[in-house]
Amino acid sequence: MEELNYKEEIEALRDDPEFESKGDRLYLSHEDDYARLEWSFYRPSGSHPDQVSDRNPMVSIMAFNHSRLGAFERFSRVHPDVIAKEHLRVKIRNRSRMLFRAMVDDDLKELISVLEFAPVFLDLACDQMINGRIWNERYADPEAASAFVSFVEERMDQRLAQGIKRRLQPIKKLNYDEAKAYLESLVELVQNLHSFIKRHYLEAYTDWLERISLHPLQRIALEKKIALLKE
Repeated sequence: MEELNYKEEIEALRDDPEFESKGDRLYLSHEDDYARLEWSFYRPSGSHPDQVSDRNPMVSIMAFNHSRLGAFERFSRVHPDVIAKEHLRVKIRNRSRMLFRAMVDDDLKELISVLEFAPVFLDLACDQMINGRIWNERYADPEAASAFVSFVEERMDQRLAQGIKRRLQPIKKLNYDEAKAYLESLVELVQNLHSFIKRHYLEAYTDWLERISLHPLQRIALEKKIALLKE
């Protein structure tokens, strides 16, 4: 990639109120790879989706790192060589780590989509599942968590198991109505849940039931539903 003075050209446009639209017209489909590379860096609202899909891996990498697209769209658009080749994949390592951190701290649905598309990132997903901090109270979707467990069955250890469990909806502080409603949602999904997830909730609900005071009929009704989580 031969470096020309596109940086100076782009910076000369910065004070123009139509900076981005003019830049797109000039550089988005420019025949020179370096022009497209520079514009993917300087574009004020983040790189354009087409830049993430650029035919040149280095332009695609720059655009990936400066994009504001969601994780799956970013990974699915990036040049295939970037995912396939380690020496290129390392160039998106820091941004990928941030994206996986956010996906693990969400409901895991997008995480599963990314792993299905690019399973080469499974190590990164596991690292974030174990070490990533919990920043919000958006808990894992049980089906998505089940899919993740299926991905990692062969590498499951105590740390990874604990990392998965702490992303699941806690039961112990739920009141009766909340616990009953969530249990019913689990029972509706029970055929799609991994045995790891079912065992976790079976134990969580059993412990919760032991600590709470209920009318005998309420307890019996819940016990019957909890039993549906057994293998």
